[in-house]
Amino acid sequence: MLLHNITLRDFGAYRGEQRLDLRTEPGRPIVLIGGLNGCGKTTLLDAIQLVLYGPKADCSGRGSRPYNDYLQQCINREADPAEGASIALEFSITIEGEEHYYRVVRNWYFTGNKTLREFLTVLVDGEFSRSLTEGWADHVETILPLDVATLFFFDGEKIEELADPRSAARVIESAIHSLLGVSAVERLRQLLKTLENRQRLSEADQDVLDKIRKQELELEQATQAASDAHQLMAAARSELFVRQKELGDIEDKFEQAGGKEYERRKELEADRNRVKNQAVATNKALIFLAEGPLPLLLLQDQLTGVKKQAELEKEADDASRFLGVLQERDEWLLQQITDELPASARSVLKRKLTGDRKKRAAAADLEHSLGLPHDALLQLSALDQALASDSARARDLLKEAADIAEHLDVAQQRVEAVPDDEFIGGLVAERQTAIDRMAVAQVQFQRGENLHAEAVARRQRLEEELDRAHRSRRAAEWRSAWLERVVKYSEKTRGTLEQLGDDLLAHHIENVEAAVLHSFNTLMRKQGLIRDIQINTDDKFALVLTGPDGETIDPGRLSAGERQLLAVSLLWGLAKTAGNRLPSVIDTPLGRLDSKHREHLVDRYFPKAGRQVLLLSTDEEIDEKLLGRLKPYLSHTYRLVHDDKTFTTSVEPGYWWTAGAAHVA
Repeated sequence: MLLHNITLRDFGAYRGEQRLDLRTEPGRPIVLIGGLNGCGKTTLLDAIQLVLYGPKADCSGRGSRPYNDYLQQCINREADPAEGASIALEFSITIEGEEHYYRVVRNWYFTGNKTLREFLTVLVDGEFSRSLTEGWADHVETILPLDVATLFFFDGEKIEELADPRSAARVIESAIHSLLGVSAVERLRQLLKTLENRQRLSEADQDVLDKIRKQELELEQATQAASDAHQLMAAARSELFVRQKELGDIEDKFEQAGGKEYERRKELEADRNRVKNQAVATNKALIFLAEGPLPLLLLQDQLTGVKKQAELEKEADDASRFLGVLQERDEWLLQQITDELPASARSVLKRKLTGDRKKRAAAADLEHSLGLPHDALLQLSALDQALASDSARARDLLKEAADIAEHLDVAQQRVEAVPDDEFIGGLVAERQTAIDRMAVAQVQFQRGENLHAEAVARRQRLEEELDRAHRSRRAAEWRSAWLERVVKYSEKTRGTLEQLGDDLLAHHIENVEAAVLHSFNTLMRKQGLIRDIQINTDDKFALVLTGPDGETIDPGRLSAGERQLLAVSLLWGLAKTAGNRLPSVIDTPLGRLDSKHREHLVDRYFPKAGRQVLLLSTDEEIDEKLLGRLKPYLSHTYRLVHDDKTFTTSVEPGYWWTAGAAHVA
């Protein structure tokens, strides 16, 4: 048997749909699932057992409560009780050399009258199997007997329990009889005994006829119930069609009256207000510019004139400052060259110098002077630059204001197109009423469908049972002829089976002893602590431990960690003797072990515990160091993430130190 995947929907702490791929690869038999305490590791283990065994499942949180009360508690607190919860498990088994694919779905929910209903569906190779669905409680025992499952689906508490020699004795007895086929021989003997007793019963024909009459009456009632359910479903379907058409007509009216815009009124008003705010901000920016030098652009000609006047006044100022200097220079120059030049040349030079001074004096003598400051030209240049920058900014703001005004007009038109409450209020109420009526009609139709399906399924089941009863009646007519011969050979066969059972038990006891001893020595840090392990069938299958000195060792003398390893060795040895053909689900197995023993379990047990091992661990058990040792054997890793606010758990790929990687390779 190999598990493929499990899907939980609103089961326990698991909110919504959570799916885990449990398939493994050759050489990588381990699926590691990490979770802190209280995150749902044990809940996951319970889910596997619950979907397979239903009321018989040995779930940790059930205790002595009634099954329905336990199912009610398993519905996630955030889920709708009418939707309930479900578990779907997919696995494959090989029967007579041919692999078959199973999908088992168990779901439960509350009906309208607060009654809890549970449904089981079994599909084989993708096809629904009515016979397996109805007889699943018996069929699952042929695949994985409940007694055997407890040896392969176990948690830390169960290991602690097995560390008690008395509990270990019960497990050994149960495992050898169930897992290794000894109980099959005994059951066969009991079946033969039952067969003999039934054959010796006096006339059973009348009982068969009474049973047939009772089944025919039940079938008649079931047929009528199916017919009534069909009529109810048809009426609910008609009502649903009427409500759908009613809602469609109102939706058309609502849309034509501007209902879509009405629903978006707040959004449209918000958009309009946003554009208004943008317009106000743009206007403020323009006003701010207008408060600066920007209005001077209206006096461009005057500014040009002022600039020319500033240039003239600057020249006049320069000329007036240099006239005195030039006259002194000219007189000094004429004195220096008096003896070197002729009189005519000196006269010409003197006229030229006097003319240059007169020209400069004329430039310094302005007709009009505004008395501008000496740095007026620099100030006017700075003003030109400021005006150029503000002018460009003003143009951008004006364009932006025009765009915003256009957008504002469109937004205002949309708001004005929204119908008011007085106009459309009646349609809104009428539409909501139609929606509510259709929702009720949908629920009633769904309920009618479920009731009809249940009635049809019951009728078909009764038809099959009645058909089998008729076949039994026909068989009874010719059975009496060979009745005596069957009883005779059955008695002889029971004697043979009794001897076979004794021989088979002795053979398996020897193999289990050797396998458990080898497993214990493989896992132990102290080699040679136990020389021999025997199973005393005369003392209720008690374990007898022998030390290196040949003396019997009381298991109570072992440390807590050593007793835990002994319990693991017991489970491992039983599994190896049975061929490791079943998956192992191990929950929090390293509780009381020291680091060396933990390493031994990681290196020597988990990779060899079976073809498929689901390992549920906390971050302290399989820590980052042990994860590295386990990594070559991992097919998938998952992490159970718990939300402390909503008290719900979700499944995420990857372990704590491999988060985000579903496959660790």
